[in-house]
Amino acid sequence: MRFAHPWFLLLLLALPLLAWLKGRRGGQPAFLYSSVRLVKGMTGITRSHARGFLAKLRWLALALLIVGLARPQSGEGEDKVRASGVDIVVALDLSTSMISEDFKLAGQRVNRLVVAKDVLREFIRKRPNDRIGLVAFARYPYVVAPPTLDHDFVLEHVDRLQIGAVEDGTAIGSALTAAVNRLRDIQGKSKIVILMTDGQNNAGKVPPLTAAEAAQALGIRVYTIGVGTRGKAPVPFFDAFGQKLYREVDVDIDEDTLRKIAQRTGGAYFRADSTDTLREIYSRIDKLERTEATLKKYRYYAEFFPLVAMPGWVLLMLEIILSNTVWRRLP
Repeated sequence: MRFAHPWFLLLLLALPLLAWLKGRRGGQPAFLYSSVRLVKGMTGITRSHARGFLAKLRWLALALLIVGLARPQSGEGEDKVRASGVDIVVALDLSTSMISEDFKLAGQRVNRLVVAKDVLREFIRKRPNDRIGLVAFARYPYVVAPPTLDHDFVLEHVDRLQIGAVEDGTAIGSALTAAVNRLRDIQGKSKIVILMTDGQNNAGKVPPLTAAEAAQALGIRVYTIGVGTRGKAPVPFFDAFGQKLYREVDVDIDEDTLRKIAQRTGGAYFRADSTDTLREIYSRIDKLERTEATLKKYRYYAEFFPLVAMPGWVLLMLEIILSNTVWRRLP
Protein backbone atom coordinates (compact mmCIF):
# COMPACT_ATOMS: atom_id res chain seq x y z
CA MET A 1 0.00 0.00 0.00
CA ARG A 2 1.33 3.44 -0.91
CA PHE A 3 0.22 6.97 -1.82
CA ALA A 4 1.17 8.35 -5.25
CA HIS A 5 0.88 11.97 -3.98
CA PRO A 6 1.46 11.73 -0.22
CA TRP A 7 1.97 15.49 0.24
CA PHE A 8 -1.80 15.97 -0.10
CA LEU A 9 -2.14 14.21 3.27
CA LEU A 10 -0.65 17.33 4.89
CA LEU A 11 -4.04 18.97 4.28
CA LEU A 12 -5.50 16.63 6.89
CA LEU A 13 -3.54 18.57 9.52
CA ALA A 14 -5.46 21.70 8.56
CA LEU A 15 -8.89 20.17 9.24
CA PRO A 16 -8.67 20.21 13.09
CA LEU A 17 -7.44 23.80 12.96
CA LEU A 18 -10.31 24.86 10.71
CA ALA A 19 -12.81 23.06 12.96
CA TRP A 20 -11.40 24.78 16.03
CA LEU A 21 -11.54 28.24 14.41
CA LYS A 22 -15.11 27.64 13.27
CA GLY A 23 -16.08 26.50 16.79
CA ARG A 24 -14.55 29.59 18.40
CA ARG A 25 -16.41 31.89 16.05
CA GLY A 26 -19.66 30.11 16.77
CA GLY A 27 -22.61 29.55 14.51
CA GLN A 28 -24.90 32.14 13.05
CA PRO A 29 -28.04 32.59 15.23
CA ALA A 30 -31.29 31.35 13.76
CA PHE A 31 -33.35 34.22 15.31
CA LEU A 32 -32.50 37.72 16.55
CA TYR A 33 -34.46 39.19 19.50
CA SER A 34 -34.49 42.77 20.70
CA SER A 35 -34.70 41.62 24.33
CA VAL A 36 -33.91 38.40 26.17
CA ARG A 37 -37.21 38.82 28.05
CA LEU A 38 -38.99 37.65 24.94
CA VAL A 39 -37.45 34.16 25.23
CA LYS A 40 -37.75 33.91 28.99
CA GLY A 41 -39.01 30.45 29.93
CA MET A 42 -37.57 28.76 26.86
CA THR A 43 -34.23 27.87 28.43
CA GLY A 44 -35.37 24.33 29.20
CA ILE A 45 -35.73 23.37 25.54
CA THR A 46 -33.10 20.84 24.52
CA ARG A 47 -30.72 21.79 21.76
CA SER A 48 -30.87 19.89 18.47
CA HIS A 49 -27.90 17.65 17.61
CA ALA A 50 -28.42 18.15 13.89
CA ARG A 51 -25.86 20.94 13.67
CA GLY A 52 -23.12 18.81 15.22
CA PHE A 53 -23.97 15.81 13.04
CA LEU A 54 -23.85 17.87 9.84
CA ALA A 55 -20.50 19.35 10.85
CA LYS A 56 -19.02 15.89 11.43
CA LEU A 57 -20.42 14.77 8.09
CA ARG A 58 -18.71 17.69 6.36
CA TRP A 59 -15.31 17.13 7.98
CA LEU A 60 -15.42 13.41 7.24
CA ALA A 61 -16.25 14.12 3.59
CA LEU A 62 -13.35 16.57 3.30
CA ALA A 63 -10.98 14.07 4.90
CA LEU A 64 -11.99 11.35 2.42
CA LEU A 65 -11.55 13.71 -0.52
CA ILE A 66 -8.07 14.67 0.67
CA VAL A 67 -7.09 11.01 1.06
CA GLY A 68 -8.44 10.42 -2.45
CA LEU A 69 -6.26 13.23 -3.83
CA ALA A 70 -3.23 11.47 -2.32
CA ARG A 71 -4.09 8.49 -4.60
CA PRO A 72 -3.88 5.39 -2.40
CA GLN A 73 -2.53 2.42 -4.37
CA SER A 74 -1.88 -1.24 -3.78
CA GLY A 75 0.66 -3.42 -5.56
CA GLU A 76 4.34 -3.62 -6.35
CA GLY A 77 6.28 -0.96 -8.21
CA GLU A 78 9.81 -0.75 -9.46
CA ASP A 79 11.97 -3.59 -8.24
CA LYS A 80 15.52 -4.67 -8.91
CA VAL A 81 15.96 -8.25 -10.02
CA ARG A 82 18.93 -10.41 -10.94
CA ALA A 83 18.56 -11.72 -14.47
CA SER A 84 20.86 -14.42 -15.77
CA GLY A 85 21.11 -14.41 -19.52
CA VAL A 86 22.61 -13.29 -22.79
CA ASP A 87 21.75 -10.02 -24.52
CA ILE A 88 20.44 -10.97 -27.94
CA VAL A 89 19.25 -9.09 -31.02
CA VAL A 90 17.73 -11.07 -33.87
CA ALA A 91 17.98 -9.54 -37.35
CA LEU A 92 15.36 -11.08 -39.65
CA ASP A 93 15.22 -10.72 -43.43
CA LEU A 94 11.83 -9.55 -44.80
CA SER A 95 12.80 -9.35 -48.49
CA THR A 96 10.34 -10.77 -51.04
CA SER A 97 12.51 -13.86 -51.60
CA MET A 98 11.39 -15.01 -48.12
CA ILE A 99 8.04 -15.99 -49.69
CA SER A 100 9.73 -19.05 -51.22
CA GLU A 101 7.86 -22.11 -49.97
CA ASP A 102 10.72 -24.56 -49.52
CA PHE A 103 9.90 -25.42 -45.90
CA LYS A 104 7.22 -27.51 -44.23
CA LEU A 105 5.44 -26.93 -40.95
CA ALA A 106 2.97 -29.44 -39.51
CA GLY A 107 3.03 -31.25 -42.83
CA GLN A 108 2.04 -28.14 -44.79
CA ARG A 109 4.17 -26.26 -47.30
CA VAL A 110 4.96 -22.79 -45.94
CA ASN A 111 7.29 -19.94 -46.80
CA ARG A 112 10.58 -19.16 -45.12
CA LEU A 113 9.23 -16.30 -43.00
CA VAL A 114 6.50 -18.45 -41.44
CA VAL A 115 9.07 -21.04 -40.34
CA ALA A 116 11.55 -18.40 -39.19
CA LYS A 117 8.87 -16.74 -37.02
CA ASP A 118 7.69 -20.07 -35.58
CA VAL A 119 11.20 -21.17 -34.58
CA LEU A 120 12.01 -17.69 -33.25
CA ARG A 121 8.92 -17.73 -30.99
CA GLU A 122 10.00 -21.06 -29.53
CA PHE A 123 13.54 -19.77 -29.00
CA ILE A 124 12.30 -16.64 -27.17
CA ARG A 125 10.05 -18.68 -24.86
CA LYS A 126 12.96 -20.95 -23.90
CA ARG A 127 15.12 -18.03 -22.76
CA PRO A 128 13.06 -16.12 -20.16
CA ASN A 129 16.14 -14.58 -18.53
CA ASP A 130 17.62 -13.08 -21.70
CA ARG A 131 17.09 -9.58 -22.96
CA ILE A 132 15.96 -10.09 -26.54
CA GLY A 133 15.49 -7.48 -29.26
CA LEU A 134 14.39 -7.66 -32.87
CA VAL A 135 15.50 -5.90 -36.06
CA ALA A 136 13.71 -6.49 -39.36
CA PHE A 137 15.24 -5.53 -42.68
CA ALA A 138 14.82 -5.51 -46.43
CA ARG A 139 16.23 -2.52 -48.31
CA TYR A 140 16.34 -0.66 -44.99
CA PRO A 141 16.54 -1.97 -41.42
CA TYR A 142 14.17 -0.91 -38.66
CA VAL A 143 14.09 -1.71 -34.96
CA VAL A 144 11.00 -3.75 -34.15
CA ALA A 145 11.79 -4.17 -30.44
CA PRO A 146 14.80 -3.08 -28.35
CA PRO A 147 16.48 -5.68 -26.11
CA THR A 148 14.04 -6.31 -23.27
CA LEU A 149 12.87 -8.88 -20.74
CA ASP A 150 9.29 -8.17 -21.76
CA HIS A 151 9.11 -11.14 -24.11
CA ASP A 152 5.36 -10.79 -24.58
CA PHE A 153 6.08 -7.43 -26.19
CA VAL A 154 8.67 -8.99 -28.51
CA LEU A 155 6.43 -11.94 -29.42
CA GLU A 156 3.58 -9.58 -30.22
CA HIS A 157 5.77 -7.77 -32.73
CA VAL A 158 7.11 -11.02 -34.18
CA ASP A 159 3.52 -11.90 -35.10
CA ARG A 160 3.13 -8.59 -36.94
CA LEU A 161 6.10 -9.09 -39.26
CA GLN A 162 5.05 -9.35 -42.90
CA ILE A 163 6.81 -9.56 -46.24
CA GLY A 164 6.31 -6.41 -48.29
CA ALA A 165 5.87 -4.14 -45.27
CA VAL A 166 9.05 -2.28 -46.27
CA GLU A 167 10.78 -1.52 -49.58
CA ASP A 168 12.34 -4.62 -51.11
CA GLY A 169 16.06 -5.37 -51.03
CA THR A 170 18.59 -7.07 -48.77
CA ALA A 171 20.69 -4.70 -46.67
CA ILE A 172 22.71 -7.18 -44.63
CA GLY A 173 25.39 -4.68 -43.59
CA SER A 174 22.89 -2.02 -42.51
CA ALA A 175 20.82 -4.60 -40.62
CA LEU A 176 23.87 -5.85 -38.74
CA THR A 177 24.84 -2.25 -37.90
CA ALA A 178 21.35 -1.56 -36.52
CA ALA A 179 21.48 -4.72 -34.41
CA VAL A 180 24.95 -3.88 -33.07
CA ASN A 181 23.82 -0.37 -32.14
CA ARG A 182 21.03 -1.88 -30.01
CA LEU A 183 23.65 -3.75 -27.97
CA ARG A 184 26.56 -1.33 -27.78
CA ASP A 185 25.39 0.52 -24.64
CA ILE A 186 24.17 -2.55 -22.73
CA GLN A 187 26.42 -3.67 -19.89
CA GLY A 188 26.82 -7.41 -20.20
CA LYS A 189 29.49 -10.04 -20.62
CA SER A 190 27.76 -11.87 -23.46
CA LYS A 191 26.13 -10.05 -26.37
CA ILE A 192 25.16 -11.70 -29.62
CA VAL A 193 23.39 -11.03 -32.90
CA ILE A 194 21.50 -13.74 -34.78
CA LEU A 195 21.30 -12.72 -38.43
CA MET A 196 18.89 -14.66 -40.69
CA THR A 197 18.81 -14.03 -44.43
CA ASP A 198 18.15 -15.89 -47.66
CA GLY A 199 20.03 -13.68 -50.11
CA GLN A 200 22.98 -11.43 -50.84
CA ASN A 201 23.72 -7.89 -49.76
CA ASN A 202 22.34 -5.63 -52.50
CA ALA A 203 21.24 -2.52 -50.59
CA GLY A 204 22.31 -0.24 -47.76
CA LYS A 205 25.34 1.97 -47.28
CA VAL A 206 27.31 -0.25 -44.89
CA PRO A 207 29.28 -3.23 -46.30
CA PRO A 208 28.59 -6.43 -44.30
CA LEU A 209 32.23 -7.00 -43.36
CA THR A 210 32.57 -3.39 -42.16
CA ALA A 211 29.60 -3.96 -39.88
CA ALA A 212 31.25 -7.19 -38.72
CA GLU A 213 34.40 -5.25 -37.77
CA ALA A 214 32.29 -2.89 -35.64
CA ALA A 215 30.68 -5.88 -33.91
CA GLN A 216 34.11 -7.41 -33.29
CA ALA A 217 35.40 -4.15 -31.77
CA LEU A 218 32.44 -4.09 -29.37
CA GLY A 219 32.83 -7.74 -28.39
CA ILE A 220 29.56 -8.78 -30.02
CA ARG A 221 29.42 -12.26 -31.53
CA VAL A 222 27.37 -12.71 -34.68
CA TYR A 223 25.68 -15.99 -35.58
CA THR A 224 24.61 -16.00 -39.22
CA ILE A 225 21.96 -18.30 -40.68
CA GLY A 226 21.42 -18.85 -44.38
CA VAL A 227 17.75 -19.73 -44.84
CA GLY A 228 16.72 -21.82 -47.86
CA THR A 229 17.11 -25.15 -49.57
CA ARG A 230 20.02 -25.87 -51.86
CA GLY A 231 19.55 -25.56 -55.59
CA LYS A 232 16.10 -24.24 -56.52
CA ALA A 233 13.11 -23.17 -54.43
CA PRO A 234 9.39 -22.92 -55.36
CA VAL A 235 8.19 -19.31 -55.41
CA PRO A 236 4.38 -18.87 -55.45
CA PHE A 237 2.52 -16.55 -57.80
CA PHE A 238 -1.08 -16.16 -58.94
CA ASP A 239 -2.31 -16.33 -62.50
CA ALA A 240 -5.03 -14.19 -64.08
CA PHE A 241 -7.73 -16.43 -62.59
CA GLY A 242 -6.35 -16.15 -59.03
CA GLN A 243 -4.97 -19.68 -59.03
CA LYS A 244 -1.81 -20.22 -56.99
CA LEU A 245 1.09 -21.53 -59.07
CA TYR A 246 4.79 -22.04 -58.48
CA ARG A 247 7.96 -21.32 -60.41
CA GLU A 248 11.40 -22.65 -59.56
CA VAL A 249 13.96 -19.98 -58.69
CA ASP A 250 17.67 -20.41 -57.92
CA VAL A 251 18.57 -20.10 -54.26
CA ASP A 252 21.26 -17.43 -54.06
CA ILE A 253 22.68 -17.10 -50.52
CA ASP A 254 26.02 -15.36 -50.04
CA GLU A 255 27.37 -18.04 -47.75
CA ASP A 256 30.94 -16.82 -48.09
CA THR A 257 30.11 -13.37 -46.65
CA LEU A 258 27.91 -14.82 -43.92
CA ARG A 259 30.67 -17.22 -42.94
CA LYS A 260 33.26 -14.40 -42.81
CA ILE A 261 30.97 -12.27 -40.64
CA ALA A 262 30.62 -15.11 -38.16
CA GLN A 263 34.32 -15.98 -38.13
CA ARG A 264 35.39 -12.36 -37.67
CA THR A 265 33.18 -11.89 -34.62
CA GLY A 266 33.77 -15.27 -32.97
CA GLY A 267 30.35 -16.62 -33.89
CA ALA A 268 29.36 -19.36 -36.32
CA TYR A 269 27.60 -19.78 -39.64
CA PHE A 270 24.72 -22.23 -40.14
CA ARG A 271 22.76 -23.30 -43.19
CA ALA A 272 19.08 -23.94 -42.54
CA ASP A 273 17.69 -25.95 -45.44
CA SER A 274 14.75 -27.43 -43.53
CA THR A 275 12.54 -26.70 -40.55
CA ASP A 276 14.28 -29.32 -38.42
CA THR A 277 17.69 -27.88 -39.29
CA LEU A 278 16.61 -24.40 -38.29
CA ARG A 279 15.29 -25.67 -34.95
CA GLU A 280 18.57 -27.49 -34.37
CA ILE A 281 20.52 -24.31 -35.09
CA TYR A 282 18.55 -22.35 -32.52
CA SER A 283 18.98 -25.23 -30.08
CA ARG A 284 22.76 -24.96 -30.46
CA ILE A 285 22.67 -21.20 -29.94
CA ASP A 286 20.49 -21.82 -26.88
CA LYS A 287 23.50 -23.43 -25.17
CA LEU A 288 25.50 -20.20 -25.08
CA GLU A 289 27.23 -18.97 -21.90
CA ARG A 290 25.22 -17.05 -19.33
CA THR A 291 25.87 -13.85 -17.43
CA GLU A 292 24.12 -11.89 -14.65
CA ALA A 293 22.89 -8.32 -14.57
CA THR A 294 20.80 -6.19 -12.23
CA LEU A 295 17.72 -5.01 -14.07
CA LYS A 296 14.68 -2.92 -13.23
CA LYS A 297 11.33 -4.63 -13.36
CA TYR A 298 8.13 -2.59 -13.30
CA ARG A 299 4.79 -3.65 -11.94
CA TYR A 300 1.36 -2.04 -12.02
CA TYR A 301 -0.51 -0.48 -9.08
CA ALA A 302 -4.21 -0.86 -8.38
CA GLU A 303 -5.78 2.59 -7.87
CA PHE A 304 -8.11 3.10 -4.89
CA PHE A 305 -8.93 6.75 -5.69
CA PRO A 306 -12.57 6.02 -6.67
CA LEU A 307 -13.16 3.88 -3.58
CA VAL A 308 -12.11 6.75 -1.31
CA ALA A 309 -13.17 9.86 -3.24
CA MET A 310 -16.67 8.67 -4.19
CA PRO A 311 -17.80 8.13 -0.55
CA GLY A 312 -16.39 11.57 0.22
CA TRP A 313 -18.50 13.15 -2.54
CA VAL A 314 -21.58 11.23 -1.39
CA LEU A 315 -21.16 12.41 2.20
CA LEU A 316 -20.60 15.99 1.08
CA MET A 317 -23.73 15.92 -1.11
CA LEU A 318 -25.68 14.34 1.78
CA GLU A 319 -24.57 17.10 4.15
CA ILE A 320 -25.65 19.78 1.68
CA ILE A 321 -29.03 18.14 1.03
CA LEU A 322 -29.82 17.59 4.75
CA SER A 323 -28.78 21.11 5.71
CA ASN A 324 -31.17 22.53 3.08
CA THR A 325 -34.12 20.19 3.62
CA VAL A 326 -34.75 18.13 6.77
CA TRP A 327 -32.44 20.11 9.01
CA ARG A 328 -32.76 23.44 7.28
CA ARG A 329 -32.02 26.37 9.53
CA LEU A 330 -34.55 29.22 9.53
CA PRO A 331 -33.09 32.60 8.60
